[in-house]
Amino acid sequence: MCLADSPQGISFKVRQVKLDKEVGKRLADMGFTEGATGAVVREGLFQGPLQVRIRGYDVLIRYTEAAGIEVE
Repeated sequence: MCLADSPQGISFKVRQVKLDKEVGKRLADMGFTEGATGAVVREGLFQGPLQVRIRGYDVLIRYTEAAGIEVE
């Protein structure tokens, strides 16, 4: 399942980031690495940004970026 499909309030574990070099590296720098755990705090309307709590801090990521993050 991808992070974009995860409902609000659910916890997840990152399996893989399937994005190109620059965006994938930026997400890795923010903590989206294999095995990292987090939770979806809030979803934006109409496929807006997701607020995600990962590694102790909150980040907002685009829906399209969240679609490229495989979680379990």
